[in-house]
Amino acid sequence: MAARKARGRRLLRTLIVLIVALLVALVALALWYLLAGRLVPPPPTPPPPTPPAAQPASCPDVQVIAIPGTWESSATDDPFNPTANPNSLMLNVTRPLQAEFGPQRAQVYTVPYVAQFSNPVAFPPDGQQSYNKSRSEGTAKATEVMSSMHAQCPLTTFVLTGFSQGAVIAGDIAASIGAGTGPVPADRVLGVGVIADGRRDPAAAPTIGPPVSGVGAEVALAGLKLPGITMTGARPGGFGSLADRAVQICAPSDGICDAPTGALRPGNLMASAARLTEYVNNPVHALYNTFRVDENGTTATQWMTNWAADKVRAAPTPAHE
Repeated sequence: MAARKARGRRLLRTLIVLIVALLVALVALALWYLLAGRLVPPPPTPPPPTPPAAQPASCPDVQVIAIPGTWESSATDDPFNPTANPNSLMLNVTRPLQAEFGPQRAQVYTVPYVAQFSNPVAFPPDGQQSYNKSRSEGTAKATEVMSSMHAQCPLTTFVLTGFSQGAVIAGDIAASIGAGTGPVPADRVLGVGVIADGRRDPAAAPTIGPPVSGVGAEVALAGLKLPGITMTGARPGGFGSLADRAVQICAPSDGICDAPTGALRPGNLMASAARLTEYVNNPVHALYNTFRVDENGTTATQWMTNWAADKVRAAPTPAHE
């Protein structure tokens, strides 16, 4: 009898220890998700007032908003002379634009943000900001600078462009503008150009260059949530009213923008697995400065530069007070 009672007490203690361990694990998991961060969409912008006939003399005719990719920016970088990463892909677009146009005609603003993507299972932690936090910061900063410019310079028009994580941010802002909830009215946007957009939807805008069979990684993995990483799927409504002014560039086999459609569906798992060897270290993603998009040998960055320059040249010249 005594032995049975002792075994019962040991079993009870073991059960209590297991319950406590399970509760601790659940709390730790919840804290992991909370601390890793969630996506924070910008608040809707109220309808703008009727634009004036002229704007201050200090206002540029056009503001080019460029958003660098992961590890190609920092929160403290100089938006007019970025140096955080001298090899940033977007410099191959922004520097030629700055060389051609003076700041009065086109103010080229490179959004400074943390631009990181922490590995959620790294042990010890890699010390980087999560994708959700980085993306939210970049979205907030780009939205803020566009809102501020529009408030001070209501006749200034905009060109919006980005690469990789910056393309996701630029595309998201463009989608909000196209839906009427963005930081500036849709009629103030001259064009939207994204390179290696993780939310690339072939139906949303023309893809410049050779045919690409897949979709953005966030579209392929829609619904997947890891600590600090939310795969948000395709943009509802695409680019909305900006669809006729949007272009996208994606190199075949770039796992960021050319991932298998419906990769997580059980019926697609084998086909998706067959493409995994293409994405090892994703070398294509780093080669857009040499990736040719037409028969003339024009590279992705050259094409985007020429496209943006054409938008600036054709932009209206507002009256100044």
